[in-house]
Amino acid sequence: MKPRVMSLVIFTCGVGYLISNPSLETFNAIASIFLVAIGAGASACLNMWYDSDIDALMTRTCLRPIPTGKISKNNALAYGIFLTIISVIGLNYFSNTLSAILLLSTILFYLFVYTIWLKRKTPQNIVIGGAAGALPPIIGWTISTNSVSLEPILLFLIIFFWTPSHFWALSLYKADDYKKANVPMMPIYSGIEKTKIHILLYSLIMLPLIYLPYFFKFSGLIYLIPAMILTIYYNFICYDLYKFKKNKFDSKIAKKVFGYSIFYLFLIFLLFLIDHSF
Repeated sequence: MKPRVMSLVIFTCGVGYLISNPSLETFNAIASIFLVAIGAGASACLNMWYDSDIDALMTRTCLRPIPTGKISKNNALAYGIFLTIISVIGLNYFSNTLSAILLLSTILFYLFVYTIWLKRKTPQNIVIGGAAGALPPIIGWTISTNSVSLEPILLFLIIFFWTPSHFWALSLYKADDYKKANVPMMPIYSGIEKTKIHILLYSLIMLPLIYLPYFFKFSGLIYLIPAMILTIYYNFICYDLYKFKKNKFDSKIAKKVFGYSIFYLFLIFLLFLIDHSF
């Protein structure tokens, strides 16, 4: 169920819920966010069911339950379907139908659009597929409000445009893994230099995106000032990665970009939460 990945999903969903001025009963809210976590686990389970052949080839994923024989493919598929049904029906019961539809759409998008269709066919897989990972704050918002408005869409955009630089940094120092598994990540398909340029460009897109919530009066200076500082530093380390020798990269810097990007997204959403507490 990829609990480490799920933790960031739960957090962004929880922030989306908490900044919506929620009126839902506490128990129902906790149950709803827990069910979103179960839905995220269902997505991961179904992803590992379909990708078990390439997972077995890559050092990053070869110790997952299916490649190591701890869980059979059929059991993983059954478990993923079971988690999907429980999470969607449960979310519909504890919150509302809109949230349940969004959760189901997220799971299906991640499985059919990203995992089955895009991942093995195009280097843009993570760009389009990133929409699934960007939906949790919208689901958190709809759990509370039963509606979608500009505010959660801004949160969605932040995660959506953050995702490529985050994953392409990983794909740089794990390129041999992806090549072995015949997954067309950008460093393999388009080369190292183009990947570094795209990482830098997507990091720069974060500057106006981080400013938009303040521009639309969705957040204040408590959010904006530290968020801009964090983003400028992100731009700096992505530029540091880019300026290394042409068609080459420093694996230490690539790992730094990947590691910081996780910390960065967590802090951006934490700043939203802090800002809305005042």
